Amino acid sequence: MIQRILEQRIRERLFKGKAILLMGPRQTGKTTLLHALFDGEPDVKWLNGDDPETRLLLEEVTTLKWKRILGDSKILVLDEAQRIADIGLKLKLITDQIPEVQVVASGSSAFELANRVNEPLTGRKWAYHLFPLSYVEMEAHHGFVEEYKRIPERLVYGYYPEVANHPGEEQAVLSQLMDSFCTKTF
Repeated sequence: MIQRILEQRIRERLFKGKAILLMGPRQTGKTTLLHALFDGEPDVKWLNGDDPETRLLLEEVTTLKWKRILGDSKILVLDEAQRIADIGLKLKLITDQIPEVQVVASGSSAFELANRVNEPLTGRKWAYHLFPLSYVEMEAHHGFVEEYKRIPERLVYGYYPEVANHPGEEQAVLSQLMDSFCTKTF
């Protein structure tokens, strides 16, 4: 996996009394970064807002219900959080009432997630934006010479992780990503 600069910044903010929000466009590596941070960690509760059962479970959540959902977990990772109704208030409830639990939420729709959490989590969050890979991250991964050689193709195809991780297939992968972004149905 390509080491992301944000990984260390987020690690430094864990268990400091605030929720951590990871926002950014689709396919920039938010879920991959969450796995890098928390796979293998004990006491992590993973929830996904894309899952209808998760959305139903969190419809009318109270502090007591959160405690039952979380059990002994010390970290809550909520991916695709923007899909959860009133997510800002629900995360505020954990942050205020269950301070021993670290909340980490991600969302592909950065503006939507930001709008839903900004007011309820004012002063209770660290917000980070994850963008496609950077030259610095790729240089750290491949080395200066190798990444320098790839500048011409990077200028054409960019730094989306899926594109960068499939050398020789950049055009096809980028085409698929563009089709998915442009033909998204509502």
